Order: sequence, then structure tokens, then C-alpha cells
Amino acid sequence: MNTHFHITAWVLAVILLIVVVVLHKQGKAKGAKITHMILRLAYLLILISGGILLYKYFTIEGMKASLRGEVVVKAIAGIWVIYAMEMIGVKTAKGKPTKGVWIQLIIAFLITLILGFGRLPFGILP
Repeated sequence: MNTHFHITAWVLAVILLIVVVVLHKQGKAKGAKITHMILRLAYLLILISGGILLYKYFTIEGMKASLRGEVVVKAIAGIWVIYAMEMIGVKTAKGKPTKGVWIQLIIAFLITLILGFGRLPFGILP
């Protein structure tokens, strides 16, 4: 159940990020600011559910040491994704260039997805 909650939270965060950027581009600063605050709440949900998943990974008996390392890398990449999303929202609000942060977001997101769905044992929990 926690894996589904975690996935739902980050899908919601991606949608909210897109809404924040679009609202800023349309000049609707107040709506963008409110949506950005909701996005920050989604970050908290991602961090909490991700922390619970991290705890579950480390309490599995017999887990290979190499997988534990990958879990840590995935967690760091996940935090990197949240950082990049926040920087995109902030820089867009200030009218600063965001190309570099978008590239960071794509790289970190791909690392997180590949490790989360492809390599690690929980994939999607029932």
C-alpha cells in the first residue's frame, strides 16, 4: 500500500509542477504561488512515504549488500528530484533561466525510475 501512495504522491507532484510553471508563464502569480505551496505539501508526502519504503528495504532479511547501496542511491536521486522541482518553481517565479535545472530533473528522475521500477525488490508492492 505504501508503494502505491508513494507513486501517487510523486505523480501528483509532477502534475503540480507543470501547473505551477504554466500558471507563471500565463502571468497568474497568485494561483502559481498557491499551487506551489500545495506542491511543497506533496514533497512532504513523498519524503514520508519514501522514508517508510527505505525503512522496509533495510529491514528485509537476507538483502544483498549491493541492493542496499542501490536503495541509498535511489533515495539520494529522489531527494535530487525534489530539489530540482523546487528550483524550477522558484526560478520560474523569479523569471530566471531553468534549462539546467530541467536537465537535472530529467537525469535524476530517470535514475530514480530505473532503480525503483527496474532493479529494486519492491517494484510495486501488493
